[in-house]
Amino acid sequence: MPGQGVPLRVYDSSLGQVVASEPGSTARLYVCGITPYDATHLGHAATYVTFDVLQRVWRDNGHAVHYVQNVTDVDDPLLERAERDGMDWRELARQETELFREDMTALGVLPPDDYVSVVESVPEIAADVARLLDSGHAYRVPASDGGAADVYFDLSTEGRFGEVSGWTREQMLEVYADRGGDPDRPGKRDPLDPLLWRAARPGEPRWDGGVLGDGRPGWHAECTTIALRFLGMPFDVQGGGTDLVFPHHEMSAVQAEGLTGTWPFARAYVHQAMVGLDGEKMSKSRGNLVLVSRLRADGHDPMAVRLALLARSYRNDWAWTDDLLAEGQARLDRWRDAVSRPAGPVAKATVAAVRERLADDLDTPGALAAVDAWVAQLDAGPDSGAVDDAAPGEVADAVEALLGVRLRSRG
Repeated sequence: MPGQGVPLRVYDSSLGQVVASEPGSTARLYVCGITPYDATHLGHAATYVTFDVLQRVWRDNGHAVHYVQNVTDVDDPLLERAERDGMDWRELARQETELFREDMTALGVLPPDDYVSVVESVPEIAADVARLLDSGHAYRVPASDGGAADVYFDLSTEGRFGEVSGWTREQMLEVYADRGGDPDRPGKRDPLDPLLWRAARPGEPRWDGGVLGDGRPGWHAECTTIALRFLGMPFDVQGGGTDLVFPHHEMSAVQAEGLTGTWPFARAYVHQAMVGLDGEKMSKSRGNLVLVSRLRADGHDPMAVRLALLARSYRNDWAWTDDLLAEGQARLDRWRDAVSRPAGPVAKATVAAVRERLADDLDTPGALAAVDAWVAQLDAGPDSGAVDDAAPGEVADAVEALLGVRLRSRG
């Protein structure tokens, strides 16, 4: 594309302000992945499209990108769904992971460099938990029935606990049980201490944890280990939905400090706001889902879905409606018609405006407005300004490279 990229500034949730993102030659990104017990909904799609745009801005600035994403392919919701449906949990995870990746490809999301499952990472996670136990950052909690002990992280050993979320203890306790925590577990030193290793229970998957005994990893431990193994710390951006600020990102970071003795885990924490439906957050547990695969099966263009997602700021909660999809399709049709013309208004200023808007905290609505303005100028006719034969192609290139929206046929 003509011109130059604009350095990214992005809102860091842990600081509560927009900061410059200043990676080295390789920008390092970790985004928390799915628990594959159901199909991809638009809340997921909004998150992964947002971080796809983020890495595109980095690439436009000349950075290589090392993008890591996990998949929580063993966890309570997955096991419960598999039991309910009479399926092997491994097959359910495989099917839903494959569908998720198909959905992401359809939406034009550049795939991670490393897509890492918890199941394949168990030996490394167990080794890290054992190190935390040996160093005094973790402790065992025996089962009430005399069975094998679970292992918990001792938050009192890390004074930076709370810096990622900025939450008070009261705020943490209010949501902890609903977000995977077990504050009432007898034997814990602190109700907020997170589970690192769950000792084997009858009928549950188990792995040899060495000194930990048979069992499986706790939720937060997986991302700590995977991020450290593939990216090291500090990496540039930790991403995910706002529902991961606490406890997941808080716990992952403090556990990493326990393992390495260094801080921060990530240089910036960037969070996608929630997407709602019918007045509530869209979530698998509520069942109020609009599925990407269903929209695709119904014949909707994935690029129209992507445009509908890009039309909303990633930092603000919003609710999905069918009208948004119709607006996305109408915009896609206008843009595709415009770039198919033999000439159009000079595109240099438009491409620069798209870059500027995206570099300013991923202002995707502003970037869409810049392209809309170019299309409106084209529709106004030759009297509205200079005309350039190369302009439609330059706009199409910029829209695909920076916004990830395909406007031209691959054929």
